[in-house]
Amino acid sequence: MAMANKAKGQDVLKLGIVDVEYKRMPCEYKNQNLAIRVEESSQKPYYLAIKLLYQGGQTEIVAIDVAQVGSSNWIFMTRNYGAVWDTSRVPNGALQFRFVVTSGYDGKWVWAKNVLPADWKIGVIYDSGVQITDIAQEGCSPCDDGNW
Repeated sequence: MAMANKAKGQDVLKLGIVDVEYKRMPCEYKNQNLAIRVEESSQKPYYLAIKLLYQGGQTEIVAIDVAQVGSSNWIFMTRNYGAVWDTSRVPNGALQFRFVVTSGYDGKWVWAKNVLPADWKIGVIYDSGVQITDIAQEGCSPCDDGNW
């Protein structure tokens, strides 16, 4: 039993169904910004799929919007699976992104400007220029100032 202490596997099996609590552990990527990899399924200019890499902190990205650099016409992306997000409404030109990042109960917008060049390529990893390092709180914001 991988989740049991040494020589305690049979004791765990005897319990049958047990409640398991999961806790997101903070990730730290020293000197590494959040990166965006253009997935192989992307088909410029009709479809863009990206994977987020080096997402630091104890966070979750729950929404992503994309727009042409300099534009305020944001287009939402859909989480396809895991860290892969996509859209079939790909803006022209160089692209900027904004993310809703949550750490525990609170969410905030993080902007990454001028991330993908106009001639973005499939399989290439692009630096977002932003680092995410937030750590979640155990309780609600007014009630708790401790980290998990």
